[in-house]
Amino acid sequence: MSLLSGLALAVLLGGALAAGLLLALAAFPSWRSADLSARIAPHLRDVADLAGSTARLPWRMPIGGSWASRIKGVFGLFGGGDAGVALRMAQAGLSGGSAAFRSRQLIWVLLGLGAGAAGTILFVVAGRLSVSAVLLPVLTAVIAGVCCDVLLSTRARARVDRIREELPTVLEFLALCLSAGEGLPEALRRVGAAGSGELSGELRGVILAVNTGSSLGEALGDCARRVQIAPLTRAVDQIVAALERGAPLAAVLQAQASDAREETKRSLIEQAGRKEILMLLPLVFLILPLSVLFAVFPGVFILRLGIG
Repeated sequence: MSLLSGLALAVLLGGALAAGLLLALAAFPSWRSADLSARIAPHLRDVADLAGSTARLPWRMPIGGSWASRIKGVFGLFGGGDAGVALRMAQAGLSGGSAAFRSRQLIWVLLGLGAGAAGTILFVVAGRLSVSAVLLPVLTAVIAGVCCDVLLSTRARARVDRIREELPTVLEFLALCLSAGEGLPEALRRVGAAGSGELSGELRGVILAVNTGSSLGEALGDCARRVQIAPLTRAVDQIVAALERGAPLAAVLQAQASDAREETKRSLIEQAGRKEILMLLPLVFLILPLSVLFAVFPGVFILRLGIG
């Protein structure tokens, strides 16, 4: 074993030991007592929101330092900036905003960098050091950061699609409750308690905001601005306008439910058209060439044999 191979093996074993010790220490509970804001956060909504957005877990990057701000600025160049990340975090139902996602993305990048460095060390131990092996840590770090961003986009898109699907049913349920004589806050509370979907969870958040001092229109507007889904935004605008003008809410909700259902139908038709085009790809590039091959190959084989 050469000196370079021995050094690489020592670095690999030392890194594995350090990673194991850090994981073991991270599993221990926090030994320091909770600060004042964390103790009173469950009783005050504003403090709870502030504490929830700045709470630091053992694996998260500390926010506020100069080096942390510079790293956050570098990551802010990707993924649509902090505004786009905050929107996708809200659409995905995750708390913490862009700071929490950048911290998580930094952890992914560091893990990718560590995995690539381990791979480079293995190449050195095997005696196959090359330029590609040296660039492996950078490549794995970039892939890890991109994968973290793609996973957030996928999760946000899936949750938005579920909210779109649930919106007509929820609006019809609200209209039914209002037609039965209940008020809008009671109807929202009933739908939020009876439902188990994503939109029902958003309605539970609206009721919680109303119970802690916000007006109903303000709470609904904050919910619509947070997730920014066009059918939900239109429905909330119509509900707020009906509340301000005294219009019958049941008729407004029925009309919005019909509009949301029609939009769902149009989106399904558009999606079916795109899927129809994608279905032609295996037909053109797989089934059709095989059919031509099966039809032509026997004739070519017979001609080569000189039969017939």
